[in-house]
Amino acid sequence: MSTLAVRGVDLSRVDTSLITHIASFVGTSCVLLNLALTCKSFGWQQPPSGLDWSLAEEVARQAVSSGQNDIKGVRIVLPQYARGTMTWLSILHESERPLEFDMLLGRDIEYATDGRNSVRRTTSNTGASTAVASKYVMESGIHYIEFQINAGEPFIGIVRPMSNLDPDRYADDQFDFLTRRFYGDCLAARGEDWGAGNVHACGYDCEDGDAYWTDWGESVEYEVWFGNGGCQSGDTVGMLLNLDEGTLTVYKNNYRLGIVKDGLSGAYCWYATVFDSYAVSMNRGDAKFRALYDAVIKVFRDLQSRQRTGVHVDDVVGHLTRKGFSEIDIRKVITCLSNEGHLHSTTEHHYLHYGENEI
Repeated sequence: MSTLAVRGVDLSRVDTSLITHIASFVGTSCVLLNLALTCKSFGWQQPPSGLDWSLAEEVARQAVSSGQNDIKGVRIVLPQYARGTMTWLSILHESERPLEFDMLLGRDIEYATDGRNSVRRTTSNTGASTAVASKYVMESGIHYIEFQINAGEPFIGIVRPMSNLDPDRYADDQFDFLTRRFYGDCLAARGEDWGAGNVHACGYDCEDGDAYWTDWGESVEYEVWFGNGGCQSGDTVGMLLNLDEGTLTVYKNNYRLGIVKDGLSGAYCWYATVFDSYAVSMNRGDAKFRALYDAVIKVFRDLQSRQRTGVHVDDVVGHLTRKGFSEIDIRKVITCLSNEGHLHSTTEHHYLHYGENEI
């Protein structure tokens, strides 16, 4: 009877290049952590190699430094490594789930689930509390998010990044970006990434559908806009921030309400303000497909200004395929916009867009 010889593996020869290669297959920080827990050659500090941390920590550091979880147009603000209080594995873990309410301002606000993408106010007392996705800084490009209204009628929108704003200062107070007594604190936290624009917070009031914005000067501007209409618990409000065009567009239950604000520039973060016992959650959506909605309407509006008898679908397809959109998606969006009443047929394959009153 033959026996099978089992050859041992010299784990002392494991180095960062090998573990990096392994990590390229296993991917996430959680799996990398499991590797570190499985074998001391992965998880223990490696003084002979000149490292002040383990091989797993070194791979995590390399992954963070390489920006492997970067999102186009977004600057993910990560904590600094500090021995004893923060590890490269935990920093990598944060980079894998950057869109979350990481800054809570005001009293009586808490996370509503195990994750940090959902918040609620714990009392029906008068006042407001605010949650900000402050580490997810949108600086360019197109971004789409969906807010799920779980209770009440919150304020939702975009706000300037303010890393210097101290949440502890408002722990026993209310807080929202539209109250004048907080304007000074917000302006004091100004960063270079704000740019020259004066729209520092803007969004959508779910109670009555008003659009609002402020420069944190004298007052808040409320506007009755083309798509005005409130929402309620159970509704989903989508927001498309197009920093190439400088616009913020709102969708309600996949129906395009319209543009709530234009002239936007500089960096922004998503935020939600909750009152009473309101609750809201957020998730990323398909930005490219939603951007196509705006692009189709813009082409209709531009062509329609020159030919009042209607715009032929083929002309719209021709314009947008040159920008990288697929013909199938373009025609699908045109059908959706027609069904929603944004486009009106004049003759076969010709449509008019009746949205000139949009902001």
